[in-house]
Amino acid sequence: MTDLSLAADVAPARVLNGRRVLFAALVVASIVGLLALAAAALSEGGLDGLDVVLLMLFAATLPWTTIGFWNAAIGFLVMRFSRDPVAAVFPAAARVRDDAPVAVSVALLMCIRNEPPIRVLRNLAVMLDGLWQSGAAGQFHLYVLSDTSAAVIAVEEDTRFAELAAAWRGRIAITYRRREDNTGFKAGNIEDFCTRWGSLHDIAITLDADSIMPAAAMLRLARVMQAEPMLGIVQALVVGLPSTSAFARIFQFGMRLGMRSYTIGGAWWQGDCGPYWGHNAAVRLAPFTAHCRLPVLPGGAHVMSHDQVEAVLMRRAGYDVRVLPEENLGWEENPPTLLEFIRRDLRWCQGNMQYWRIIGMPGLKLLSRFQLLLAILMFIGSPAWIVMLVAGTAEAACKPGAMVDPHYGWLLLWVVLFMWFAPKIATIADILLRPEMRRAFGGARLLLMNVLAETFFFLLLSPVQWMSHTIQLAELILGRKVGWGAQARDDHAVSVLNALHDLWPHMLVGWGCIAVLALTNPAAIPVALLTAGGLALSVPLAVVTASPAFARFVLRFGIGRLPEETTRPEILRALDLPALADHA
Repeated sequence: MTDLSLAADVAPARVLNGRRVLFAALVVASIVGLLALAAAALSEGGLDGLDVVLLMLFAATLPWTTIGFWNAAIGFLVMRFSRDPVAAVFPAAARVRDDAPVAVSVALLMCIRNEPPIRVLRNLAVMLDGLWQSGAAGQFHLYVLSDTSAAVIAVEEDTRFAELAAAWRGRIAITYRRREDNTGFKAGNIEDFCTRWGSLHDIAITLDADSIMPAAAMLRLARVMQAEPMLGIVQALVVGLPSTSAFARIFQFGMRLGMRSYTIGGAWWQGDCGPYWGHNAAVRLAPFTAHCRLPVLPGGAHVMSHDQVEAVLMRRAGYDVRVLPEENLGWEENPPTLLEFIRRDLRWCQGNMQYWRIIGMPGLKLLSRFQLLLAILMFIGSPAWIVMLVAGTAEAACKPGAMVDPHYGWLLLWVVLFMWFAPKIATIADILLRPEMRRAFGGARLLLMNVLAETFFFLLLSPVQWMSHTIQLAELILGRKVGWGAQARDDHAVSVLNALHDLWPHMLVGWGCIAVLALTNPAAIPVALLTAGGLALSVPLAVVTASPAFARFVLRFGIGRLPEETTRPEILRALDLPALADHA
């Protein structure tokens, strides 16, 4: 069996450059090939102005699609043909022993804002207990960094975190600090920590209010960082926490499938220019404090999506940023409803659009600039899909006959669909080839049933995201911005009126396109439904996936089942999660 990590140890710079050139060539060749296929499909009757517009819109969607496909393809090859997939993409981490003593001082940074303290304390209690049981608690210091502005929650924080510090006194040091304002958002919160206490510690492990990390994971990150002094950031792979919400269960099942192959494939060519997601990661504090202070943007705006900017600044300073693609390093909660998911997504959209002002910053690595551009394109592609739906509907209405060469058209459709689903297909194939992993997902039959359910869900959800991004980008152009408030994490129902309030534009566009085609060119409806269908059904999707009755149904039949529900990790058992209770 091939050991794909060997070359990376021998000549990492040369090998990484070769990988990046190969990856770029594959992506460019794929984009050119897909555009040629699309041009051939649209050439029925000759290309006119509207056809050219459709080609340009299609081109805007391709970078994200093709990069995802090749990440998945490479990830699958690494997972299947490497003796140790982690060694193939992060050789230094594979060399670190799990019993090596931890000599570095580690700050645990729990960043919160208007979160119910009882929920945060629940998570912290099991993490602190794990560190104490590990025998390495003396190397850790917990900092609860609050940006809470709600007076009632602030009073409760003062009381409860003082009690937490008293309960752990003499075992693990705990410091609670609340800022009076939210200057700089979460990045400003951490910057304040770095200014006041950063020099007291070697590394920090960043946590969000919904983060859960086993002690073994925190120790693993600490050992990897202390073994390689030029590691600036090590990002752990984060997976979804078992949930009772139907929306969260199905969404994070799909993410669990897609993230593994995608992340391993990305790490293979990104190497020392890896991602940083802002939480469940280890950061070397000295270079972070010295080099990763975020710029204030023109007009006094602060960077909202801070993590990727901090990663590229760390690379500019000469330190590596790596991802550790292991699935046992921690969990996070996903939004329980479609409306909450969209609100979170739109904050990211607004934050990523700020990268236009950062991408030309002096001294950044070329790959770092590309990563910032890719983060922008992730959202820029959304209006291209929506405008393609509208423009394609208009063309189909004006050309009731064949507007697309069926041979090229169907080939293009199936190729694009395969590329969309490639990250999940790669992981599914790997799971089916490993008996232990099949059992972890409840067996092959349940896994495949869940794949079908998630595929249908994904086809409905994606157009809703695209339409929401399109509206958000239009509002940003007009000067309207979204806030950065606390996330509603508990399960709750969504009424039809609330769903209509947020999603009426989605339904209007979806049903409008379907109605136009029904009157002019019904044969085009099946293809149009790939986008229009999700828009037309956006309100039922929001209501049903938030329904308590539907949640009980998916729990009973194992829909969205994760491996943690088969073999329950000790730290999750200690949380007493409803999703891990026995359901009749």
